[in-house]
This record gives sequence, structure tokens and C-alpha cells, in this order.
Amino acid sequence: MCAEGTDASNAVRRVVEGAIPLDDWRQAASSAQRLRIDAVRLLAPIPEPRRDIFCVGKNYHAHAAEFHSSGFDSTSKEELPQAPIIFTKATTSVVGPDAPVNGSLDPTGSVDYEGELGVVIGNRASRVSKAEAFDHVFGYVVLNDVTSRELQRRHSQWIIGKGIDTFCPMGPWIVTADEVEDVAALELSTTINGEVRQKARVADLIFDIPTLIETLSATMTLLPGDIIATGTPEGVGIGFKPPRYLAKGDRMSVSISGLGTLENTIE
Repeated sequence: MCAEGTDASNAVRRVVEGAIPLDDWRQAASSAQRLRIDAVRLLAPIPEPRRDIFCVGKNYHAHAAEFHSSGFDSTSKEELPQAPIIFTKATTSVVGPDAPVNGSLDPTGSVDYEGELGVVIGNRASRVSKAEAFDHVFGYVVLNDVTSRELQRRHSQWIIGKGIDTFCPMGPWIVTADEVEDVAALELSTTINGEVRQKARVADLIFDIPTLIETLSATMTLLPGDIIATGTPEGVGIGFKPPRYLAKGDRMSVSISGLGTLENTIE
């Protein structure tokens, strides 16, 4: 369903937060005006999140190994983390499908891609156990954790290298949790200019979604509309020798089975 008017960009967030009941939205959609997808410009499903995106580092076994051996890992001396590594991306980094990613904002010329599964929180979550975690999930979205590798290394804490404006493409839409039978069975694939660079199943996560929700909610309350980027698999640019950084004109495509494809170009 299309939302119109000055508040249209907040429509999906209001559904996630419960201000517009999901069942009412679905009922209205059955009789709403239909538009061809190529006749509209899709924004990120939540273009202006209320809070930063919560992200997880080194959360696939093979990627943890490639990142640890890359020379860019400032987190610890251990290849595999003993607990989830959490950082955030600024809300101003969020852009939608086909929106340009402004690589020129990285003064070091070390732009890299990270295809990821995003988890959208639906119900307020505080001190939630793993057994209860999925009760607090509204849905899932494709996300690209674009990164300046040199800034990530230079500042040790990852926020500056990962929170750059336009460095968090998200979309093309949110798929509600009831439409995903088994999230662990989803397959993620990232291509750069048509070349497959990443391919993995969500089941390969070191810390699964219930563990991430339990960990985050143990000390802070997760709010409706919060987004958790669950981590990226092996195959990022710094995993190659020499590193294969992105350049102007490069086309990134991140696909997750059942969730759609997110495409963006470096400008």
C-alpha cells in the first residue's frame, strides 16, 4: 500500500510501532491503488529510524577468520569473539534501494561492502530470554553495512568508519516475521558488478538472532522500530589480497531469499 503526504516516510515505522495496526494496514492494502514498482521511487522502509542501527561484528565463522587475518581487526587478539561485538551506524547513514552511496565521503578511498540480514524489533524488549526473543521481532530486511576500512582501523571503535552518510542502504521492504517460516534457512548473496562475492546461510551465524536480542536487551530496552544488523559473511573486499575496494560506478547487489534484492551504486 502507498502512503501519501508529508508523513509518508514515517508510515512503515508507525505500523511497526503499533500506531497503525498491521491488520488494518493489510486490509486497506487489499483495496488500495496499485502502482507499478518501476513508476515509484522506493525509500528505505524506515528512512529515519528513531535510533542508530545496532550492528554485530565478526558474526560468521569464515568472516571472523578473514577479518582477523586482514590487519584491520582492532577488537581483540582472538579470531572468534567470545561474546557479540556490538557497534552502531548513525541514522543519517540510512538510504533506500537504488540510492547512491557517496563513496567520496571516505577520504581514505577504502570503501567496502557487507551484505547483511536486518532484524526489525516489533515489541518493546527488556531482559528478554532467547526463548522469548522471536516474540519481539516484527520482520526482516536486507541491509548493506558499507564501511571505510581505513577509518575503521584508524579509530579502533568502528562508528566513524561505518556511520558515514549514505553508508547504510536498506530495503527494498520489510518482510513480516509471519511470512518467514525459518529465518535460519535464508540464504544471503552479495554481488559486485555481477560477480558473486558473498554467499552464506543465516544458520552460519556465530551468535544467532535470539542470542543477539537477549544480549542487547539484558542492559538496554529495545524499542519498536529498532534495527539489528546481524553481521556479514566471508567475501568482503578486505578478504582479498590485495584488498578489492569499491570505486565510483561500482554496483552492489545484496539478495536474501524471500526478502528481495537491494541494489546501490557508489558515486
